[in-house]
Amino acid sequence: MLPRWLALLTLAFTLTALGGGLAEDKKDEKTDKKDDKKLEKKEEKKLPVPAIAPTAASVSYGPDPRNVLDFWQAKSDKPTPLVLCIHGGGWNAGDKSGYYGRVKTFLDNGISVATINYRLMAQANAQKVTPPVKAPLEDAARALQFIRSKAADWNIDKKRIGATGGSAGGCSSLWLAFHDDMADPKSDDPVRRESTRLYCAAVDGAQVSLDPKVTREWLPNYTYGAHAFGLKNLDEVEAQREKIAEWIKEYSPISHVTKDDPPIGLYYGGVKGAKVGETHPDPTHSPILGVKLAEKLKETGVPVEFHSNTEPNAKFPNATAFLIEFLKK
Repeated sequence: MLPRWLALLTLAFTLTALGGGLAEDKKDEKTDKKDDKKLEKKEEKKLPVPAIAPTAASVSYGPDPRNVLDFWQAKSDKPTPLVLCIHGGGWNAGDKSGYYGRVKTFLDNGISVATINYRLMAQANAQKVTPPVKAPLEDAARALQFIRSKAADWNIDKKRIGATGGSAGGCSSLWLAFHDDMADPKSDDPVRRESTRLYCAAVDGAQVSLDPKVTREWLPNYTYGAHAFGLKNLDEVEAQREKIAEWIKEYSPISHVTKDDPPIGLYYGGVKGAKVGETHPDPTHSPILGVKLAEKLKETGVPVEFHSNTEPNAKFPNATAFLIEFLKK
């Protein structure tokens, strides 16, 4: 048996330890609650709400959680044209809500609207998609095919579907506009049997090529696009250019231009009086990209409208005006 004094001392230490432990537990509990509140607050932060409620919201068009779209049906007794809106963000960020502000203008002109989310580079890399750019581009094609598969339900004219997007979303739109039809008539999936061709496209500040040999000749300080191939920078892309030549060709919109392509609207801001070979403060969205693509389209015989600070287009001053004009023809 322990002496009385030692038992009392042991009891005191035990109570102190328990008290300290309880205090730490309470402290941890408060910290956890604080962290939980922060998390809840973060989760409560919602994306913009459209001024006009979609006819169908966050409709799944593919297997990935980001394969969702919002759809607005224009009022009409006849099948309506549709604008497919593809958000920008370098294929690294962005959301379908980025085009909510343009919905009303299209609806007022009898044009239905769909805005899409798609897999970003984070999802593409996690899923080991090779090359990563295949994910956002093929998701855009899938969304277009899905919309066509809903034509009867959504009162859409399958033929008159145009696309629009800014920056990377514009690159995706141009890729769809120029690429050969990716429909698979023999597929067991009815969505994949639908066409991926467009009636027209109008883009803002779009990238037109993922070939650094070309883009650096146009703009010596151009840096965009290596992430499309899972590489760190354009020096790496150039070093492996021969090895990944097929990727560069497949995912560069300008390489697919042919005379049967639809009318295109190209809209750029940036440097006024821009010339090839200059360094620009924002080469990723430089008007030179539009100038070079417009040259290619004109040479090939594809109808094109170009707008920049150097060459303002009074007839079609923005992508929305272009789309309304061509989709309502």
